[in-house]
Amino acid sequence: MTDAFFTCRKNVLLAKSPSTQIEGVFAATRGRSVPEEQEALLQQWLEEGVENLPASESVPAVRKVSVTLTSDWLEGSELLMTSLSDLNTSPEVTRCADQQLSELSALASSELQDHAVAELARLPAEETVTVGGSAPWAAVVPQTDHQTAGCAGINVEVLNDDPAVLAWSLACDAETVPPVLPAQPIQDTVPFYPVPAEVPYHEILWRDWEDLSVQPCVLEQVSKNTPLFEFRVMSYNILAQDLVEQGLDLYVHCHPDILNWNYRLPNLLQEIQHWDPDVLCLQEVQENHYWEQLEPTFKEMGFACFYKRRTGTKTDGCAVCYKHSRFQLISLSPIEYFRPGLDVLNRDNVGLVLLLQPVLPEGLGLKAVSPLCVANTHVLFNPRRGDIKLAQVALLLAEIDKIARTTEGSYYPVILCGDLNSVPDSPLYKFIRNGELSYHGMPAWKVSGQEDFSQQLYSRKLLAPLWPSSLGVTDKCQYVTLCQPKKLGRREYSRDFLLQFRFCDVACERPPQLVLLEGVTDAKPVASAREHSAVTAVLKRHNSLSLPGKQCSGVIQHGLNLTSVYSHFLPQRGRPEVTTMPMGLGATVDYIFYSAEPVESKAGRRLYKDGALKLLGRLSLLSEDVLLMANGLPNHFCSSDHLCLLASFGLEISSL
Repeated sequence: MTDAFFTCRKNVLLAKSPSTQIEGVFAATRGRSVPEEQEALLQQWLEEGVENLPASESVPAVRKVSVTLTSDWLEGSELLMTSLSDLNTSPEVTRCADQQLSELSALASSELQDHAVAELARLPAEETVTVGGSAPWAAVVPQTDHQTAGCAGINVEVLNDDPAVLAWSLACDAETVPPVLPAQPIQDTVPFYPVPAEVPYHEILWRDWEDLSVQPCVLEQVSKNTPLFEFRVMSYNILAQDLVEQGLDLYVHCHPDILNWNYRLPNLLQEIQHWDPDVLCLQEVQENHYWEQLEPTFKEMGFACFYKRRTGTKTDGCAVCYKHSRFQLISLSPIEYFRPGLDVLNRDNVGLVLLLQPVLPEGLGLKAVSPLCVANTHVLFNPRRGDIKLAQVALLLAEIDKIARTTEGSYYPVILCGDLNSVPDSPLYKFIRNGELSYHGMPAWKVSGQEDFSQQLYSRKLLAPLWPSSLGVTDKCQYVTLCQPKKLGRREYSRDFLLQFRFCDVACERPPQLVLLEGVTDAKPVASAREHSAVTAVLKRHNSLSLPGKQCSGVIQHGLNLTSVYSHFLPQRGRPEVTTMPMGLGATVDYIFYSAEPVESKAGRRLYKDGALKLLGRLSLLSEDVLLMANGLPNHFCSSDHLCLLASFGLEISSL
């Protein structure tokens, strides 16, 4: 029986993923049996019971038997997060159960049953397992070798509907879970417990695909027969294993087995492979796992991969992968936020910015599509240091400004992914979305909105300038070298521009070296009230212009026009969306922003419409109450403490 469940467990997991590292997991757990004292005790009462049986009921060819606790294979079933109730419904398992029960009825008598129950009751308490509040599961009755061989023939091909695949499927029809067969009551035998039903994660954590191609702007493109280059982008914080082991107190709600990397890796890879993104942005990617496992696997899946490890002693970083059949690399720019000597940039977070050229399929003729800028980052977590978060985002936006800027001064379409460790409608979120933030005097904890420290007497406040001019970044999140004014020349200012200053105080004073000629140089210009007010406005605007690299106003800006793929609210449930669930509290900290065209602003919130880059669809998120039903994150089904984000886009294809 031990080999049967071992074989079943191994085959089910191998059916989910071909990873060779799974072998080590089962090699360590194979053949676990009860301690020697308990086995000897059980062997003793078995022999005594057989001697007391009538000759007609004696067991033929009884050889060495082994007793394996149900907890041995039950633990494996939890590890696999597989609905083992499917096994009960298969003909092979039914025949195996019938065979076992018939042989048990021939083996056991009423006296033996009473003796067995008494001995099993004497087993230590830790030898029973309780799952989800259900009754404890007792030990499996010992079997002879031919019984074990018969059960080892379980056909695991019936598990063709993995719950993970069911939950990630785009199909509208939900798979039904086969009912669990009840235990067959047989008189004068030890009770046979049915295989426990697994938690239906594929029902609880079902995520719908939201088709947004019916939006008016997209329908307008369809009506004009304008072709689109369609692609998918995924952003996923996959939870580095080193961070799991360093913060086990954050995952006390999780069974230790589901935190094992050998269990999590196949789940993560299967999820990514199922959704099949064209661009993949990952955070918390452990360096040795990336080079040894992830990059080789992604290359087999057709990805070109780039990785940037965090600076200092950190072992994780960010990765950006793209299908080389869909995109070609134009430029790559890794970013390190750490700057020695700057308190506002003294952390080891990093980012990646890529400029990709979409590859059009053959047969479209003379067509062209705009390059695409993809950025990925993981911002500092510390809720108290919003000043660092804001400076890191400003550096990232400056790099995007450099990579995505065209020769005409506009921008290529931009997609910004990452774990920003900031909640929706926080000042940092509004800065990215609205393009402007007045930060002077703002408490540092308020920038990300993760926690409320307003009750503290003393808190760090943001002061202008947020970073020194030596950083080389302006308050418009641009590098100084890219926005230096041209050298002064004779044609620097137009005639109309100079005429605006003809009535200013300097222009109305006669130079002392100017020869006084009556009627010629003795007249002083007099401006009308309208002209005077116009001059005053021009001078005020001119004086308000800050020099490159200076931050005098306590306001930072950017001109990328970014909006979020997600609305951060689930109208059908009346609850906010959740992308992570630390310590049992749901929050949204992961985002996919993309370029759009601003149309108007209402109450300080900028509104957008799709431009050349169109949002065609997205994978719905979940609410906090739904994740609580699945025991939070991570769980048997989701192997990270974050949910993946997935969106489908379309780029306009134009004629040359």
